[in-house]
Amino acid sequence: MSHEKFNYKSLEDIRTKADELGVHLPFAEDTSVLKEKLTFGSVTLQNRLGIAPMEGADGLPNGSPSDLTLRRYVREAVGGSGLIWFEAISIVPEGRSSAHQLMLTRDNLEDYKKFTEAVKEAGRKANGFAPYLVMQANHSGRYSNPDGKPAPLIAYRHPYNEKLRKADDSCIVTDDYLKSLEEKFGEASLLAKEAGFDAVDIKSCHGYLLAELNSAYNRPGEYGGSFENRTRLLRNGIAAAKAHEDESFLVTARIGIFDGYAYPYGFGVSEGNGINPDLQEPIRLIRSLYEDYKIPMVNLTMGNPYATTHVTRPYDIGKYIPDEHPLFGVARMINGIGQVKKAVPGMVISASGPSYLRQYSDLFAAGAIEEGLCDHLLFGRMSFADPEFPKQIFETGRIDPKKTCVACGKCGDLIRAGKATGCVVRDTDIYLKYYREYMEENK
Repeated sequence: MSHEKFNYKSLEDIRTKADELGVHLPFAEDTSVLKEKLTFGSVTLQNRLGIAPMEGADGLPNGSPSDLTLRRYVREAVGGSGLIWFEAISIVPEGRSSAHQLMLTRDNLEDYKKFTEAVKEAGRKANGFAPYLVMQANHSGRYSNPDGKPAPLIAYRHPYNEKLRKADDSCIVTDDYLKSLEEKFGEASLLAKEAGFDAVDIKSCHGYLLAELNSAYNRPGEYGGSFENRTRLLRNGIAAAKAHEDESFLVTARIGIFDGYAYPYGFGVSEGNGINPDLQEPIRLIRSLYEDYKIPMVNLTMGNPYATTHVTRPYDIGKYIPDEHPLFGVARMINGIGQVKKAVPGMVISASGPSYLRQYSDLFAAGAIEEGLCDHLLFGRMSFADPEFPKQIFETGRIDPKKTCVACGKCGDLIRAGKATGCVVRDTDIYLKYYREYMEENK
């Protein structure tokens, strides 16, 4: 099937195309549901919109936020989102995705205290409330580049991912190393709490270390093989983090429920079923997080933005042409998340991936909530292009169509190159120079 660019003139055009493709996309008649508050545990969010984790690769060498980092998050806070789910913040130096990735340590804790307070104050001043801040604790695993060059730390050999990022047996981490990370997630949780974040996310998605372990079917030892072993680091990391949980600080997780690879190289599939999603294990995991670990809310996503980009964020322009229409990816994401939500109805589910739909993504988000597919939506690329999209929805009822993400993939090019990342199209004054550098280096 040819890859079509987004050329819809109306919502009806999208509905017609979805019907032609045989996929379901939820759309509401208006965006009023997005203004509703959302409560989970002791937390009440001021609305149903959130900012998804989007790495900016603009941290200082010691892992502290730079002025450019602060600019991004202040703009998002001013934009009116009830929740900001921060980008991946490394728990160990060797797990940084670039020399510019954020990393919270005891040594730079004071920098982070000032950072989170500035973001919250910007929200209070602009909107009368501080956004709820979630710190994403991560180990980049296969995608570690701590000194600006690949230094992969992998769960197992993956022939598809290794076409894009070379690795060998020497890169496979030991069980002892993985066990040491459990404590690191506990330390990251305490630091996040002291730094002024409202929650910590033990990240397990998008091909990073914990997510890769979820599909380590053929890995021997305590962290491979059985479901219990493959999810051991995630569950024990959450347990360590919860030692610091209280009424004002929550532990959560961002979970990838489908990687886009056939068994035995992907999570959310079953043997002999190709790349068709089979969400029995993801549902089992989310149910366990809710019932056994008392986590009241998670964010769900899919794919690997480095390798199966079309699964994570369907696009108009990318590094390869997928063999499916982009609306398949949008539908797979929201309906897969909806399948989990319906299986674990007590869990508050935050969904991902609406930005491809541009000015119609607000009605899509509202429709997904109205249909019970999720309770909340995170917007990623849209937040780079138009950080004030929530305020536009709340003040006028709709997103400004002249400011939306256009799914061009340029922000993806920048982050993979380890350069300061944002919207080249909508935030040209800041990010065009970095994109020109990227283009010059890749002639």
